[in-house]
Amino acid sequence: MEVENFLEYITSTRKVSQNTVAAYRQDLLAFGRFLKQNGIEHYAMATNTQVVSYLMQLKQSGKSRATVNRKLASIRALYRYLQGKGEISENPTEGIKSPKINRKEISYLSIEEVESLLATPDDSVKGKRDRAMLEVLYATGIRVSEIIELRMSDVNLNMGFVMCSGNHGRARIVPMGGPARSALQTYLDESRPALIRDQEDGPDKPLFVNYMGEQFTRQGFWKILKQYGKAANLEDKLTPQTLRNSFAMHMVQNGIDMKSLQELMGHEDILATQVYFEHMRNRIKDIYDRTHPRA
Repeated sequence: MEVENFLEYITSTRKVSQNTVAAYRQDLLAFGRFLKQNGIEHYAMATNTQVVSYLMQLKQSGKSRATVNRKLASIRALYRYLQGKGEISENPTEGIKSPKINRKEISYLSIEEVESLLATPDDSVKGKRDRAMLEVLYATGIRVSEIIELRMSDVNLNMGFVMCSGNHGRARIVPMGGPARSALQTYLDESRPALIRDQEDGPDKPLFVNYMGEQFTRQGFWKILKQYGKAANLEDKLTPQTLRNSFAMHMVQNGIDMKSLQELMGHEDILATQVYFEHMRNRIKDIYDRTHPRA
């Protein structure tokens, strides 16, 4: 019951996605099984020693640091909840530090490479649609899963924003700049009607549609992106995540604060946002070390 009450709490008050709730459930039930194997029937009875022992077991079984960190974060969140409810007096995760993770290099495009990519689609029906998709993806930094699930009612061209439902991250409103709005307007006026043809249309229909007038799949979008990546000589480095990273890194380079970027990206954990700022700091330090005569 402790876990289910906690999951109900984060679902109703924090509005986290179902994927996140499922991950919490999986992590906490695994920890619960470990506790029972060690004679502890209730989460509230666990001590700091048991939490550390569990983390050591995960490490010894070959789990990555990222996995151990995620499981610790889930356990820590549960005990903060129980402590806040007055069901425990001491948090058994207190003082336990997360393992340091060797961050992977963030792959992103330069502004010039982005401009080259966005100039690649032609003025055909397909090209106008594809330019609008690429412009919106870079302008907003939303996930591929979010862009293919956008509905007509999720876009406000007059105000210049799109609304993401929160199925794959935090629900949010994300602004769009002029080029993205212009490309999207052209698609809606000149391209989309030809794609949906005589099919029924309405506010609940997908914003971006394929030649059948239906919602894109992730595989379908990935195929289009690979096509334009090859045309722009970016085939080896271009992925949907690369464009999302490019949005984030270019915003960091131009001075955005961490909280604002977290909101725009839809990150539920600000640590995911912090990675971009750490990358920028490390890059500046590397440049300094290479170029300053007294570094």
